[in-house]
Amino acid sequence: MRVFIADKFEQSGREQLAALGCEVIYQPGTKDEALVRAIAQSAPDVLVVRSAKVTGPMLGTGTLKLVVRAGAGYNTIDVAAASQRGIYVSNCPGKNSIAVAELAFALILALDRRLADNVISLRRGEWNKELFSKARGLFGRTLGLIGLGQIGLEMLPRARGFGLPVVAWSRSLTSDRAKSLGIESKASPEAVAASADIISVHLALNAGTKGLLGARFFAAMREGACFINTARADLVDQPALQQAITDRKLRVGLDVYAGEPAGGTGPFADPLGQDVQVYGTHHIGASTEQAQEAIAAETVRIVRIFKETGTVPNAVNLAQRTPATHRLVVRHLDRPGVLAGVLDTLRTAEINVQEMENVIFDGAQAAVAHINLDRAPTAELLERLRAGNADIIELALLPIAAKL
Repeated sequence: MRVFIADKFEQSGREQLAALGCEVIYQPGTKDEALVRAIAQSAPDVLVVRSAKVTGPMLGTGTLKLVVRAGAGYNTIDVAAASQRGIYVSNCPGKNSIAVAELAFALILALDRRLADNVISLRRGEWNKELFSKARGLFGRTLGLIGLGQIGLEMLPRARGFGLPVVAWSRSLTSDRAKSLGIESKASPEAVAASADIISVHLALNAGTKGLLGARFFAAMREGACFINTARADLVDQPALQQAITDRKLRVGLDVYAGEPAGGTGPFADPLGQDVQVYGTHHIGASTEQAQEAIAAETVRIVRIFKETGTVPNAVNLAQRTPATHRLVVRHLDRPGVLAGVLDTLRTAEINVQEMENVIFDGAQAAVAHINLDRAPTAELLERLRAGNADIIELALLPIAAKL
C-alpha cells in the first residue's frame, strides 16, 4: 500500500507506516496544483494531510482509496467529491483535545493578566506596575462553553482547578448529563453568552454551525467579557465580532482567523490580528509534541486497519441513511455461486443493492445474507429465486425505513 503524506508528520508515524509494509512518500508542504501532479505521478492508495486542501482534481486521479486528515476536523477536504468517487475520508478526533484546551486556558489567563502587553512594555524598557496590576482574576467567574465535544469536556477539569463554575450549550447536552458533569445546561448559545464572564468556543464546523455566533450572540454577552475561539473562524460572524469588541468592550483570544495563510508562513492582514483588544496565536491549538504523536499513532492505526481489513475507523462520509426500502434475508448453504445467482436475478429486475453482509455459521456449512434493496422484489421474483437454487434454504423480505 502506497501512502502519500503532504504535510508535516511525525517521524515515529512514518516509521510505523513503513513497518506495516507501506511505501511512504513524504513531501510536506505539497499543495494546490503541485499536489494534484504529485498524486497523479505517485498513484497513492492513501493520502494523509493536515492543513493542505484536498480538492476534486486531487481525488479524481483514480488511485486514491482513503484520505486521512491528521487532525480533528475535515473541512479542508472536499468530502462530497470523495463520496462520489467511493473514497473514504477519515480523521483523528479527540487526539488534540488536551492541547487545544490548554491553549484556550492560556488565552484566558493571558487576557485576564494582559500578559502580552506586560511583555511588550518590558521589552520597550517601560515599567508600569500601576497599569498592569489591574486584573479581575478568574476564581468564581463563570465560564461558558459553546460545544461540549471532547475538547469542551477537557475544559471542565481545568475550569474546576481554577474555581470556575461552568454553563454550557450543545445540541446533545441534556439536563441529566449536565448535572452528572457538574455544570449548568443552557437552552441556546445566547443564553450562555448572557450568563458567562468568559466564553470559549468548541464546536465542529458544518452547515449547521457556520456563522452560528453572530450579532444576537455578541449582543447578549456581558460588557467586558472575554471571548475565546480555538475552534474554527467560520463559526463566527467576523464583522459582528469586530463590532462587539467596540460596543461590548470585549477582550478576545483567537487561534483561528478567516484570512489565514494557506501555508505555515506568509503575510497576514486580518484586522482582528492587529486589534489591541485581541490576543492572537497562529492556529497552534493542536501543535504540541504530545498531540502530534497521538495524532500520528491514530493515523497509523487507521491505515493499518484499512490495509488489513478494508474497513476505515473514524470514517466521516459513510451514509447515515440510504435509499434502501427492503431487506432480503437469504438463508443458504455456504456454497459457491449461491449469492451470485441471487444478485444476477436482482440485476435483471433492475433492483439495486444498497448494502450487503453475509454471516457464516460455525462449521462453514450455512450462512445468512442480508441484502438491502432500493425497492421490493415482486412475489414472482422471490418465487423464482427460491425455485432456481436448491442451496437456498429460506427467503424473507422485510420492510425498512432507513439504514439498519
